[in-house]
Amino acid sequence: MGLLSGMFMGAIVGIALMAGWSRMMRHRSTKRVAKAADIKLLGSLNRDDLKKLCGDNFPEWISFPSFEQVKWLNKQLSKMWPFIAEAATMVVKESVEPLLDDYRPAGIKSLKFSKFFLGNVPPKIEGIKVQSLTKGQIIMDIDFRWGGDPSIILAVDALVASLPIQLKDLQVFTVIRVVFQLSEEIPCISAVVVALLADPKPKIDYNLKAVGGSLTAIPGLSDMIEDTVTSIVEDMLKWPHRIVVPLGVNVDISDLELKPQGQLSVTVLKANNLINADTLGKSDPYVKLYVRQMFKVKTKVIDNNLNPEWNEQFVIIAEDKETQFLVFEVYDEDNVQADKMLGVARIPLKGLEAETEKEFTLKLEKSLDPMKANKDRKDRGTITVRVLYHNFTKEESLEALRLEKEALEQKKKLKEAGVIGSTMDAVGGVVGSGVGLVGTGIGAGVGLVGTGIGAGFGAIGAVGSGITKAGKFMGRSITGTSKKGEEKEK
Repeated sequence: MGLLSGMFMGAIVGIALMAGWSRMMRHRSTKRVAKAADIKLLGSLNRDDLKKLCGDNFPEWISFPSFEQVKWLNKQLSKMWPFIAEAATMVVKESVEPLLDDYRPAGIKSLKFSKFFLGNVPPKIEGIKVQSLTKGQIIMDIDFRWGGDPSIILAVDALVASLPIQLKDLQVFTVIRVVFQLSEEIPCISAVVVALLADPKPKIDYNLKAVGGSLTAIPGLSDMIEDTVTSIVEDMLKWPHRIVVPLGVNVDISDLELKPQGQLSVTVLKANNLINADTLGKSDPYVKLYVRQMFKVKTKVIDNNLNPEWNEQFVIIAEDKETQFLVFEVYDEDNVQADKMLGVARIPLKGLEAETEKEFTLKLEKSLDPMKANKDRKDRGTITVRVLYHNFTKEESLEALRLEKEALEQKKKLKEAGVIGSTMDAVGGVVGSGVGLVGTGIGAGVGLVGTGIGAGFGAIGAVGSGITKAGKFMGRSITGTSKKGEEKEK
């Protein structure tokens, strides 16, 4: 009896174990199938899908396995950071301060560092991608993250007050492109190129705190500093713009410099249905236009008119047709307060066909930032322009680069002389004033401001466009300090 009951119980336990094992295997198989489906779905996601899931701060190596993790490098960087921070502090300060002075808005007389230290928290490199090797060059993309604790205080001297401003809670998320130009001599690298990639968009976050005062002492200060930082990043650091550092004596870096690629002949025709920014009367509109903010130009002011017609022509240089935009900012001139922007629009240069003039009617937005533009439901009117793009020849490009550098030096001299408040000030004038370099296809102009003490520089032009094939001059004069009366005289 005991034998039979033991055999029966053993059979029951055996069957139960087999059933449990079979059930567990089916469950594991179902989970594996579900996990494989999830992995397949994740593998099909593109960069935009991952951004929606993870936000903007996901490491590049997650979405692109070609970015290699470099934990060993981060360990070494953390050990070396105290020495790097000490050594880099003076270098960064000496490099950035001139840019702050060049790009400071007109409402600020001086913008300098009174204290600058990079702090004790090292940055983190999430991944490195080595691009396909170009002969004589190595190109690296570095996924750079830094939530640092720097000690940075800006000495701000504005028209209405002077105030020290502390920059706190700095966070930097960007992909840095580094290009090494190789040589046959030790240390085998003759120059280094550094730039920030435009995609993903560089993210620089920080908070401002007034030391011993209030930010309200200088109205609009936060926005002015933010605009200055954004302008420096967009105009000097974001690819295709770059910083070139030679590492030897008599190093040829001409191939690494960003050269003018073409010329835009732009005619600002008119605007319609602009918003009224004046309490008494109507807006007094004018237009600033640029590809790079350092080389802004502007139209004349038309008083008391919400449907102005300018019919003014300008020449603007483009360095990279694939990535740059032609920007139009419409302002209302105010002799008492800062001029108010009525709206902004832009044209991607990659959509322009060379030697073919095209007319655009652009809707004005509150901002180029889609987040801010989408929140604004106000109808800001339109601006109508004509644009002709001309590709430079190699000779025209080199000549345009030389004249562009000369124009920037002339602008700095005008700032030192007090003719303009900042090198960021837009300049205006008409086509055809000045002295041209006939035969080269490049024009440069020199003009005088009505004060008798001004000096101007000419815009750069190139011949060979669909309108003119030989010896056409295009220049303009400085009117950086002109008021409405001076504009009327013109």
